[in-house]
Amino acid sequence: MKQKPSLRLDIQEQTALVLLQGSWVKERIAALCKTDIPIAPSQTIQSYTFDFSSIADFDTHGIMLILHFAKTLEKRGQTVVFQGESPSMQQLLHICNTHYPVEEIEEKKGIFILDSLENVGRQSVEGYRTLASFFSFTGELTHACVAAVLKPLSIRWKATLYHIEQSGAGAIPIILLTSFLIGIVIAYQGATQLEKFGANIFIVEMVTISSVRELAPLLTAIVVAGRSASSYSAQIGVMKITDEVDAMRSMGFSPWDFLVLPRLFALIVSLPLLVFFADIVSVFGGMVIASTKLDVSFVEFIDRIKQTVALKHLVIGFIKAPIFGAIIATIGCFRGFQIDSSTESVGKYTTISVVNAIFWVIAVDALISVLLTEMGL
Repeated sequence: MKQKPSLRLDIQEQTALVLLQGSWVKERIAALCKTDIPIAPSQTIQSYTFDFSSIADFDTHGIMLILHFAKTLEKRGQTVVFQGESPSMQQLLHICNTHYPVEEIEEKKGIFILDSLENVGRQSVEGYRTLASFFSFTGELTHACVAAVLKPLSIRWKATLYHIEQSGAGAIPIILLTSFLIGIVIAYQGATQLEKFGANIFIVEMVTISSVRELAPLLTAIVVAGRSASSYSAQIGVMKITDEVDAMRSMGFSPWDFLVLPRLFALIVSLPLLVFFADIVSVFGGMVIASTKLDVSFVEFIDRIKQTVALKHLVIGFIKAPIFGAIIATIGCFRGFQIDSSTESVGKYTTISVVNAIFWVIAVDALISVLLTEMGL
């Protein structure tokens, strides 16, 4: 039967000998763990010597408890020395001491104003570095695009078609549903106001122009940004973590040709097609509400579109689509290459890519709308 662990203290002037006896294993040290250090150090004692020669058996739990006693004495200012260890005990002592949990020192509370200024400065520097990296990335991407246009055979058409299927065709159901609901909401809200003035027929211009010129391209881009920007960032980020990007470079393959350009061209091509479907479905949703609430039939609605809605509104929406696609693909790929070796950064930069893509899509849409309005378009 294993002996109960014990400590025997032998004090000699300013030194104390701590004789460790018994079995220092997990099932036997419970009684010692429940109490504080079973050594009553005197203020006159300067050093403690732990003698391991009488220990019958030990394991990691016992050694960690002994280290706890030793660390407690060291915090009180006493010197601790070990003696009588066997080679296996020395090895375990070294391992446990190396991995002994270190208490975190509580940071001193700083001055709020200085801390705020420091945070502003740190964020400004990080923002500058990110902006510089983005301009560098955009410049290299522009160079790669020009080279691809000059040599069309170098474009990986199969990969481009694959991403068109994933980012474009895969988004059609949610685009159609969102556009249909948006058309219904615009028509329903407008019908309530127009009905008061007897201007039911003007529901056609309101629904059609607002949908094909602004809402359909914008909402389509936002939905695609949520799907594709996050997907691009995560895919490229995982390839960086698994060193596939480095392996690609070492074999002489360009990540631009294999990873970035197919995704960029895929969104530039698929966004106008998605916007075309969104235009049709959103206008159809408006037609449904106009027919049921304002007694404007489908035929009257379509005839009114031909008479009053200029083709420029549809063209403007189609012009915005590839611009939005380029923004989404560029930001998604850029954030993907920023992901480092930690899996935590995958979620971080994936979220950032979606937020950045949506923000810049809205900002560019507002800028285009202002410019076109000032130009009389």
